[in-house]
Amino acid sequence: MGGKNIGLIGLGVMGQSLALNLQRHGFGVAVFNRTPQKTKEFTSRHPEIMPTYSLEAFVRELDTPRRVLLMLTAGPAVDETIRALTPLLSRGDVVMDGGNSFFQDTERRAQNLEAQGLHFLGIGVSGGEEGALKGPCLMVGGPTEGYGQVSRILTKIAAQADGPCCEYLGPRGAGHYVKMVHNAIEYAIIQIIAEAYDFLTRAGELEISKVREIFDEWNHGELGSFLFEIAVEVLGKMDEEKRVPLVTLVSDRAGQKGTGRWASQNAMDLGVPVPTIDAAVAARNLSAMKDERLNAAKVLGTSRPPTSRFHAGSVESFRAAVEASVIVSYAQGFHLMSRASEHYGYSIPLGKVARIWKGGCIIRAKMLDPITHALETEEPRNLIVSTEFAGRLIPLDPKWREAVKQAKAAGIPIPAINASLDYCDAYRSERLPANIIQALRDRFGAHGYERIDKAGNFHTNWSN
Repeated sequence: MGGKNIGLIGLGVMGQSLALNLQRHGFGVAVFNRTPQKTKEFTSRHPEIMPTYSLEAFVRELDTPRRVLLMLTAGPAVDETIRALTPLLSRGDVVMDGGNSFFQDTERRAQNLEAQGLHFLGIGVSGGEEGALKGPCLMVGGPTEGYGQVSRILTKIAAQADGPCCEYLGPRGAGHYVKMVHNAIEYAIIQIIAEAYDFLTRAGELEISKVREIFDEWNHGELGSFLFEIAVEVLGKMDEEKRVPLVTLVSDRAGQKGTGRWASQNAMDLGVPVPTIDAAVAARNLSAMKDERLNAAKVLGTSRPPTSRFHAGSVESFRAAVEASVIVSYAQGFHLMSRASEHYGYSIPLGKVARIWKGGCIIRAKMLDPITHALETEEPRNLIVSTEFAGRLIPLDPKWREAVKQAKAAGIPIPAINASLDYCDAYRSERLPANIIQALRDRFGAHGYERIDKAGNFHTNWSN
C-alpha cells in the first residue's frame, strides 16, 4: 500500500483546490483524472501530490480503509466511475461524492454500495474555488460508520466559524439534500440582489458607482453577507479596454446548473411553498429567452420608468424590501428542509445546518447568527414566526410594500421580492380564498369540500 490518507478523482477546478487543501493540512493525497495530461500538469506544479494514471494504481496508493473522494460532474460520470472503482475496493472502504449530485441519485448509490459492504457519503461542498482551497462548508450525509472514518480529515479542511463548518446531517442523501436547498436559497438571494440593482439603475437612474456605494453600506448592516460583499466587488470592476463598469458589458442571460430547479420541483412534491425560490428559477429561465424578450419589447413596448417616482426614501424602502425578502428566502429553505427531514427520515439538525453555513459557503451571512439561535432555542416551524424574525419583519412591512409599489409603477420586474411579500401575506392570513377553490372543484369534478360549521366531506349540485 502507498500509505496515502485519501484519494481524489476529478481534477476540475474544485478537485484541484480540494487536493491542495488536503495536502496543506498534512494529509497524503493521491489523484486520478480521466485525462492523464491534466493529472500530469497538476502534479508537475504540485509534486507533493501523488499522480496515478489508472484506477488500479490509484487504489494501490491508498491506506486502508481506503477513502476516495469523487469530484466529478453530477450525473453519468459519477455512476461510471463508481462502477469501475468498486471492484477494486474492499469491504469497509469509503467512497465520497463531493459533486452537486441530485439527492435521489445519492440515495440510490448509497443503497447499491451498502449491499457491497462499502460506505457511501454524499457531501455537499460549498464555497466555490476559493472555499475549496481555503476552507469549504461541508454537508455530509451517509452511514455514521463511514463518516467516522473521514471526519478527522473533513473537519480539518473545512472553514471555521464557531467550530468546523462540517457536520454529519443524516443518512443516505441528507447531505446532498441540504446542499440542494443551500443552492436554492443562493438562487433566491442573488435574484433579490439583481432586482435591487435593476430598480436602482433603471428607476433611480443611478450610476453603477453609486449603486456600489449603496450595496457597500447595506453590507455593513443587517444585510452583511458574502453575496453582498462580492456584489460590491463586481460593481467596482472596470473593463480595461472600454473603461466602463464591466458588469454593464455582461450579457443578461443567466445560466444555471439545476440545483435550484431540483429544489423547486421537490418542494412541489412535498407540498411546501417556496415561491421566492420558484421566482428566482423562473427569472433565470426568462433571462435565457433573449430573442423572445427582444421581440416582445417590439410588440408590447417597454416600460419607461417615471423617474419622478424615485425619491430620497426609495433607497431605504428597497433596503427594507431586500432585508425582508432575504429573511423569507432563508425561512422557505429551512421550512423545506424541515418537511423533507420528516418525509425522508433524515432527522436533519437544522440548527447545525445554520451554524456551518456561517463559514465557507456562498450564503454565509450575518443573518445566520440569529437564525441559528432561533432554530436551537425555539425550533419554529417557520422562521418568520420566530421571536427574532417576526420582530424584524413587522417594522419592515410598510417600506417593503412601498418598494413593491414603486417598482410596479416603474415597470421594473421584481419577481422574488414580490413573491416574498405575497408569501408572507398568505402565510399569516387567517382566511384564504381556498373556499371558492374547493367549491369550483366540487362543481366541475365532484371532488367534495369541507365546511367550517360541521365535520365531514360534502358534495353539492351547484348548477341547480
